[in-house]
Amino acid sequence: MSGFQNLDYFNAGANSFSGSLPKSLFTIPSLRWVNLEGNMFKGPIEFRNMSSSSITRLQYLFLAQNKFDGPIPESLSQYLNLVELDLSFNNLHGSFPAFLFTIPSLQWVNLEGNQLKGPVEFGNMSSSSSLKFLNLAQNEFNGSIPEAVSQYHNLEELHLSFNNFVGTIPRSLSKLAKLEYFCLEDNNMVGEVPSWLWRLTMVTLSNNSFNSFEESSGVLDIETQVQWLDLSSNSFQGPFPHWICKLRSLEILIMSNNRFNGSIPPCLSNATVSLTDLLLRNNSFSGTLPDIFANAKKLLSLDVSRNHLDGVLPKSLIHCKAMQLLNVRSNKIKDKFPSWLGSLPSLHVLILRSNEFYGTLYQPHASIGFQSLRVIDVSHNDLTGTLPSFYFSSWREMGRLTGEDGNFRLSDAPYMGKVLNATAFFVDSMEIVNKGVETEFKRINEENKIINFAGNRFSGNIPESIGLLKELRHLNLSSNAFSGNIPQSLANLTKLEALDLSLNQLSGQIPQELGSLSFMSTMNFSYNFLEGPVPKSTQFQGQNCSAFMENPKLNGLEEICRETRVPSPTTQESNDLSEAEEQVINWIAAGIAYGPGVFCGLVIGHIFLSHKHEWWFMETFRRKKPKVVTRSARTSKH
Repeated sequence: MSGFQNLDYFNAGANSFSGSLPKSLFTIPSLRWVNLEGNMFKGPIEFRNMSSSSITRLQYLFLAQNKFDGPIPESLSQYLNLVELDLSFNNLHGSFPAFLFTIPSLQWVNLEGNQLKGPVEFGNMSSSSSLKFLNLAQNEFNGSIPEAVSQYHNLEELHLSFNNFVGTIPRSLSKLAKLEYFCLEDNNMVGEVPSWLWRLTMVTLSNNSFNSFEESSGVLDIETQVQWLDLSSNSFQGPFPHWICKLRSLEILIMSNNRFNGSIPPCLSNATVSLTDLLLRNNSFSGTLPDIFANAKKLLSLDVSRNHLDGVLPKSLIHCKAMQLLNVRSNKIKDKFPSWLGSLPSLHVLILRSNEFYGTLYQPHASIGFQSLRVIDVSHNDLTGTLPSFYFSSWREMGRLTGEDGNFRLSDAPYMGKVLNATAFFVDSMEIVNKGVETEFKRINEENKIINFAGNRFSGNIPESIGLLKELRHLNLSSNAFSGNIPQSLANLTKLEALDLSLNQLSGQIPQELGSLSFMSTMNFSYNFLEGPVPKSTQFQGQNCSAFMENPKLNGLEEICRETRVPSPTTQESNDLSEAEEQVINWIAAGIAYGPGVFCGLVIGHIFLSHKHEWWFMETFRRKKPKVVTRSARTSKH
C-alpha cells in the first residue's frame, strides 16, 4: 500500500474479504480511521513494522464480526491516541487485556462475543481515564466485578452480561455519576440489589440469583431515570415491590420467573403512562388484574401468564390502542370471550389459553375485529357455539404475505431478540411432540401465523372462510365438537405446516386436494367419523398410523399402517393420547421479543408445545435497548 501514504480513512466493512489481517495497512503513516468489520478475516491480529506516525495517528479501529483468533496483541497499547476499539464477535481468547486501559485517550472498548476468560483485573490506571463505554459481554470472565471499575469516572455504559461473574454488586460502582446503562444478566450474582441503580436509564439483572432489594434511602424521592428494568429469572419473593410504582420514567418492566406473590397493586397505574412492556409471567400473583390501563396509551405488550389471577379482564385494556401482544395464559380468569379486544388495531398476538373463558367467539353485533391478528391461542377454555362461514373473513393479517404494505413485520417491530442490530424481541422457546419425538424450537419464525382453538366446545361446521387465511402455518381445532365435512377451502392454505382436527365429529372424506399441501409435515385426523380414501401424497403417506385412528371407514391406510385396518388403540396408546391432549400449544414472549429482553416453529395437531423460557417476543423479540451503540451506527467518518 505504498501508494496510499496520505490515506486518512479506510472503510472496507461489510464485504467478503478473507485471509489474514492486511498488515501493510498499518504502515501508512497518515491513517486515522480503519473499519474492517463484517468480513471473513481470520488468524491472529498482528501488527508489524508499524510506522511511528501511525502509532500516534490511529484513533479508530473496528475489527468486529470476523474470525480473528488468538490473544489480543499487547502491541495495541502502542496506539497512544486510540479512541475507539471494537474487537467484538471474533474468536479471540486469552485473559483480560489490562494493557489496553493504559491508553489515556481510550473512550470506547467492545470485546463482546469472544472467548476471553479469567478475572477482570485492570492493574495500574489513571482515575482520570476517558473511558465511556466498556462491553465485556458474552465471554468467560469470572470472579468478582472489580472495584477498580469505579475509578473510570466518565463511564456511561457497562455491559457485563453472559459471563461467570460472582458475588454482589460492588457498592463502589455508585461513584460512577455518569453511568446510564448497566447490563449484568446471565451471571452468578447474588444478594441485594442496591437502590442507587434506579438513577440509571437501563438496568438488566436477569438470570442471576438476586433475592432482595436495598431500602431506597430516599433515592426514590428524587427524580428517577430508569426506563428499562429487567429483574427476571432471579430468586425474588414476596409481594410486589411498591417502590416500583414511583418509577415515573419506566418504559419496560420485566419481573418474570421469580416467586413474587400477592396482588398486582393498583398504584402501578402511575407507571403505566410511560410503560411499553409489562412482563410479569411465571410468578404467584393472585387476585384480579387491576383496572389500571386507562392511560396506558404506549403499552405494546402485557404478559401476566402463569400466575394465579382470577376475576375478569380489565375493560381499561380497550384504551391500549398500541398493544401488540396480550398473554394471560394459565391463570384462573373467568370471563366471557373478550371480543371487544378485536377493536385494538395493532393486536398481533392474543394468548388466553388455559383459563375459564366462556361464551361464543362470534358476536353478531360486534364490529369487525382482529384484523391484525397473527397468533391466537384460546385453547383449553370453555368456549362454545358455532362459527359462521364468513367468520375468518375479517382476519386480514393472516391472509397477507409477510412484508406486504400495511402488514406487520417482526423485523420492523419495536422489540426484537437478544442483540439483533440493537433491536430486541421477547420470545419463548417451545416444544413440539410429533410421533413421540420431542423437538425444542428456540425461535419463532416471523412468518408463523397460528390458530389454536383446541380443547373447547365449539360445534357446527368449520367455516369455509378459513381458506382465506393463506399465510396460516399452524391450525389446531382438536378436542371440540365440530361436525360436517372438512372444508375443501383448507387446500388454499398452501403454507400450512401443521393441521390437527382430531377428537371432533367430522364426517365425509378427507379432501383429496389436501394432498397438494407440500409444506404440511404434521397432521392428525384421529377420532372422527371420516370415510373414504386417504390422499396418496407423500405428506399423508409419511404420517404415523395414529394420525388416522378411530375412523373405521377410512381406507387406503395399507402403506401407512402396514395392514388393511387401523388397529384399535391399546390402553397405553389411549393414555398417551389423553396426556398429549392436555398440551396442545404452549406459548408465548419477546422478548420477544422482551425480552431485551427476543422475540425468535410452533404448534399443532399432535403437536404439543410447552412453554419454557422467559419472554415472549427475547431471542427473536425484545425491545430496542436505549442508546446501546452498534457498529452499524459507526460506519460514518468521525
